[in-house]
Amino acid sequence: MTHSHDNASPLRTIQFRTPGHRLGPITRLMSPSDLGEHLKPFVFLDLFEFSHSGDRGFVPHPHSGIATLTAFFEGHMTYGDTTGKRGAMANESVEWMRAGSGVWHAGEPSPGSLMRGFQLWVALPPHLELAPAESLYFEADRIERDGPARILLGNYQGKESPIPAPASITYLHVRLADGERWSYHPAPDHEIAWLATNAGKLETGGLVLERELAVFAEGRGAIDIVAQGKAEFVIGSAAKHPYPLVNGSSSVHTSAAALAEGERTIASLQRSPAFAALASR
Repeated sequence: MTHSHDNASPLRTIQFRTPGHRLGPITRLMSPSDLGEHLKPFVFLDLFEFSHSGDRGFVPHPHSGIATLTAFFEGHMTYGDTTGKRGAMANESVEWMRAGSGVWHAGEPSPGSLMRGFQLWVALPPHLELAPAESLYFEADRIERDGPARILLGNYQGKESPIPAPASITYLHVRLADGERWSYHPAPDHEIAWLATNAGKLETGGLVLERELAVFAEGRGAIDIVAQGKAEFVIGSAAKHPYPLVNGSSSVHTSAAALAEGERTIASLQRSPAFAALASR
């Protein structure tokens, strides 16, 4: 099966690839201090695979200055955050946490349930990096599709994510059958593009990828992909984030002053009843 809108697009080559660094159930593929500098507003990416009751999931942890998008490909979990949201999530649901001035959140696999997916961090522009925290949770039926692609953030081929994108950005979750060909067409202002594989192999840019992150050469050409085996991956593109990355331990801001403000909010929240309720879950 072929999904393509423009077969005349030039071949988009791969500039860099990495299998990341695995620590237990988490494989870190991108951090603000390494690939994030080149792919901003995409600044962090984890592949997580919590498979048994010994894995604690996401213990309470803070963020500021960024938004996190956690896409659950499989499994069930409970969640909570210091905005007061609580609930449960299932297969193919999505959590959007625009941390802004500061927030704490947590998630835990349901007993006996495999939980896997990707957590992405997106750097926010100055007018949002200290805005009040906003958390949104969407079940699978709220996520629009274009062929084999689910639109997690931004818009693609006339379909749009229910999440309000903070900048010109697209982020998709794609599943392909063995031998299936698919082409990704970035928006006209999207020079940055990358993908991260989770299952199967992908042939693209003259290479074969398996369980790794690949960065494409900057440009606006299409990205042509052929699956080798049943394949699953995420792919993102964006206009360049024109601001510096000022990094804290769990925060990314555009200035040292904004980072200091975010860290003050995080510390204040840790002393709040909302945090106490989250930590006692």
